[in-house]
Amino acid sequence: MFAAERRQLILEMVRANGAVSLRELARVVQTSEVTVRRDVRALEAEGLLDRRHGGAVLPGGFTRESGFPQKSHLATAEKTAIADLAAGLVEEGEAVVVGAGTTTQELARRLARVPGLTVVTNSLLVAQALAHANRVEVVMTGGTLRGSNYALVGSGAEQSLQGLRVSRAFLSGSGLTAERGLSTSNMLSASVDRALVQAAAEVVVLADHTKLGTDTMFQTVPTDVITRLVTDEPPSHDDRAATELQALADQGVQITVAGPGGAAGAGGDGVPPGRQPRRDMPLPGQRRTHPGAPGGGAQLRPAGSLADQQAGPAERARVADLRRR
Repeated sequence: MFAAERRQLILEMVRANGAVSLRELARVVQTSEVTVRRDVRALEAEGLLDRRHGGAVLPGGFTRESGFPQKSHLATAEKTAIADLAAGLVEEGEAVVVGAGTTTQELARRLARVPGLTVVTNSLLVAQALAHANRVEVVMTGGTLRGSNYALVGSGAEQSLQGLRVSRAFLSGSGLTAERGLSTSNMLSASVDRALVQAAAEVVVLADHTKLGTDTMFQTVPTDVITRLVTDEPPSHDDRAATELQALADQGVQITVAGPGGAAGAGGDGVPPGRQPRRDMPLPGQRRTHPGAPGGGAQLRPAGSLADQQAGPAERARVADLRRR
């Protein structure tokens, strides 16, 4: 296939889906990701699409947001690995909030196996994933349905979260940077996500490497409020994502990274049975006080104390061993 033919096909795929991963583009045009990346750069130079880490989207800058059908085809393997690791953070009998998104939907499918769990959500997709879980109670917010991502937004959703207190919030978004934290392209979604954060003692962000270094219009969670990031291993050529991970770590965010196939890299030994292996990057300092926590602000725990305070003895022993190293 000639370069012009490849680029026309790439453009047609992006226009049809809104967003397509480099991996999928390479599969369809039957060439390498390196070649596809070069084609995407050329199309971006012509203003026909925008590049994103690991993929291409329709042009639109800060204000454009892909709908659920488009997002569901991006970084699917990475989202699965992230969801596997994030589910391992949830203990029996906990109460958590889970925001809207394709990655949080994957998480919800795994939370269906956690007995005694209570999940508060504004996402119809999350609620659907948990609908047949016999031992999980699902509490939905009120609000107005936003059809592009099947989420409840608006004042009704925000008011229903007032006075709520849970152990942990799991959120996704359109972009994540060390400078601004988690962000999204929609004002209503951002406002509800901020309300979800206010209800939680700890905030866990689920974001695949394609979102690292991407900044969008509305900030939802500042970096100093994020307790932990669960992400996947950036490709070796993606220096920007790796740099962003280190910058987040320097600001005190605990990083949990899934390696290829959902397994962690070095440091994944000693994980209790039934848990996915993971790699936690060592991080300096204490987490800052949650600015909006009820009762004058709850002190978020130091990075790593999640395992200390809520995991079983085997997990606590593993964390202690990591610290000695």
